[in-house]
Amino acid sequence: MHKTQSTLTEDQTALRDTVARFAKEQLVGLARELDEKDESVPDEWMKRYAELGVLGINVPEEYGGQGLGHFEAVLALEEFAKVSSAVAMPVFEANFGPMSVLVHFGPEELKRRVIPRVCAGELIVAVSMSEPDAGTALTDLKTRAEIRGDRVVINGMKRWCSGAGHSQGYLVYCRMGDGPGAAGIGAVYVEKGTPGFTFGKREELMGFRGIMTADMYFDNVEVPVENIVVPAGNFRKLMEAFDLERCGNTTMSIGVAAGAFEYALAYVQERKQFGKQLVEFQAVQIKLAEMALKVEASRLLLHRAVLAAGDGLPSMLDSSMAKCFANEMVREVTGIAMQLMGGYGYSKQFDMERRLRDAWGWGIAGGTIDVQKTNIAAALVGRRFDQRR
Repeated sequence: MHKTQSTLTEDQTALRDTVARFAKEQLVGLARELDEKDESVPDEWMKRYAELGVLGINVPEEYGGQGLGHFEAVLALEEFAKVSSAVAMPVFEANFGPMSVLVHFGPEELKRRVIPRVCAGELIVAVSMSEPDAGTALTDLKTRAEIRGDRVVINGMKRWCSGAGHSQGYLVYCRMGDGPGAAGIGAVYVEKGTPGFTFGKREELMGFRGIMTADMYFDNVEVPVENIVVPAGNFRKLMEAFDLERCGNTTMSIGVAAGAFEYALAYVQERKQFGKQLVEFQAVQIKLAEMALKVEASRLLLHRAVLAAGDGLPSMLDSSMAKCFANEMVREVTGIAMQLMGGYGYSKQFDMERRLRDAWGWGIAGGTIDVQKTNIAAALVGRRFDQRR
């Protein structure tokens, strides 16, 4: 399902169509292989992604990016996510999440050292936020980074980091000051292979196969002070950047749902029962209409969020609304698509059951659906609610 041509410029249409053609023609086989083997996108494919120009679409040209906007980034990411979450993950990481923090708030020297390598497909950066006792309650995190002269010494443990073990760089949220709660939290950049930085056993998840997840351990890990991305006392900046990450999560949800819808739409026009195509049955027509409505409504919420942000970062209200709606929508749409395909939808020979497995993950990752609803309520009344009391 394509956006209305009149809503896109000629350049935006060309970008979307080029990426869509690459994804459909090149990545379907890779997506199935990554799901079967539970392996991440290989390095040789990262070079092809870079040549296509999808790593750092919304990154300024001075750092090796395309210098385009968040809107162009979500257009491209959706086409990758239509194929699979795993093949789309490097594009997600290179345009949203950790990149938004680095681009908007990172020190100049670190930007020039890291961002061009990401855009060239030489480096994947993952964001590490959660801990065993700090998931939704992120301000409870205990991993500590202590400044000692010109070094930063990190100790602690991280959990649920997507890309852990595969990514070469990590934006680690940690406690860098003595201030309570959010006041003491900042972020440090740590590269894989730094002494004392190790990974635990890989998680086995219901979906997200091809996206590595594991615990991370920091035992007196030392990095230069120049690796401090955001010092203590700037938790608000980290959360502002996270509003853009929510838009990336939203795009992944929409892509998974749109891919499921397009697959099912083709299927019901080919499959025959009782002597006629499935699409001839009114019950099927109603399901198709419901799926299309929900996908397009999600897409409009996303586009509103990123277009309203301009060159800056989306608002909490816009990004939370978009993510919440898309996270619920993708579960429903992939479920309907599987049902329309019957036994074929449930078979691992086809791609629908993988989409259903991935669909449930996006409403957990990046802040749960219920958390988005509390964010929405907070924005509506103009104040944050203390969930601890």
